[in-house]
Amino acid sequence: MARKLSPNTINKLKKKLLAEREQLVSMLEQHQQERENLRISEASAERSPDPTSADGGSMAFELEKELTLDENTKHLLNQIDHALVLIKKKKYGNCENCGEPIPLARLEALPYATLRKECAELLDS
Repeated sequence: MARKLSPNTINKLKKKLLAEREQLVSMLEQHQQERENLRISEASAERSPDPTSADGGSMAFELEKELTLDENTKHLLNQIDHALVLIKKKKYGNCENCGEPIPLARLEALPYATLRKECAELLDS
């Protein structure tokens, strides 16, 4: 039988999710602005590095790294949004795989968790 999280606990976790969401959205916006500023400065600069040079290769690597970080951030945002939908539907806190309660310690560490640790490991393998 699934335990029900108290309204206070759900509210606390929801606030945590919303704060994390705000921080991630801000981070994405900042990265996008930085890339746009870099693109503008490179387009106007006469010393734009040759992509085959060490500087050009380093810049390409850094851009690829930033894009990967952004993709990971977007994935985390999707998980947070999904958890917020579950809160709204009053289905938050139970494993989407087995229906058992997700331990509160896991939810406090990963408030966007929708699987118990055992189910997450099973699905990852």
